[in-house]
Amino acid sequence: MTSALRIDRVVTSGTFELDGGSWEVDNNIWLIGDDTDVVIVDAAHRAQPIIDAVGDRNVTAIVCTHAHNDHITVAPQLAEQLDAPILLHPGEDVLWKMTHPDQAYRDLAHGERIPISGTEIRVIHTPGHSPGSICLHLPEAEALFSGDTLFSGGPGATGRSYSSFPTIIGSIRDRLFALPEQTQVHTGHGDGTTIGAEAPHLAEWIKRES
Repeated sequence: MTSALRIDRVVTSGTFELDGGSWEVDNNIWLIGDDTDVVIVDAAHRAQPIIDAVGDRNVTAIVCTHAHNDHITVAPQLAEQLDAPILLHPGEDVLWKMTHPDQAYRDLAHGERIPISGTEIRVIHTPGHSPGSICLHLPEAEALFSGDTLFSGGPGATGRSYSSFPTIIGSIRDRLFALPEQTQVHTGHGDGTTIGAEAPHLAEWIKRES
C-alpha cells in the first residue's frame, strides 16, 4: 500500500550574504514525499535538522529554488550524505559559484517534471529575484513552493545584483497568477499565503516600486 503524500517544513537560521552585505535570516526548507521517498526543496544553513527530518527515507533530489547562499549552504553536504543529485536552473550558475565554485549540479529546465510518490512536481522558471529562480508546483496537493519569488505581501527583493523588478513582476503575473486561486504558496522565508490572496495586489506592488 502506497503511503500518503505529505509536505514537511524545516526552519534553519543563518546569514544571507550578497553585494558585501550580510543579513540574519530564517529559511524554510520543504520536504515533499511520503514515508519512503522525499524531495528536499532548498538546503539552508545547517544540514543536520534537514537530515533528521528526512529520517530513513530515500532522497530522490535536492532542488534549489535559486542559488543565493542561504538557499544552497549545505546542498553539497546533503548530496554526499544522502546520495542525491542537486538540481538547479543554469541561470543561477554565477550565484552558485560564489558559494560552491567547485561543486557540480544537474540543470533544471522550465516545464521539467520531477517524479515523487506517484505524482509529479512541475518546474516553473520565474526569473526576477535572480536569473534562474524557479518555483515548484505540486498540483495534486494544490501547492506551490515559491522560493524567494512570491511572499505574503509581495514579490521577493530585487534591489541586488542579478535581480530585476519588471522581470519578477512578469514571472508572477504570467506564470504564478495563472495557477488556481486556492493554490497554497509555501515560501522560502516566513509564513505562507495563497495565489488568490496575492493576485489582487499586483497593481499595488507595481505602483509601490515606481
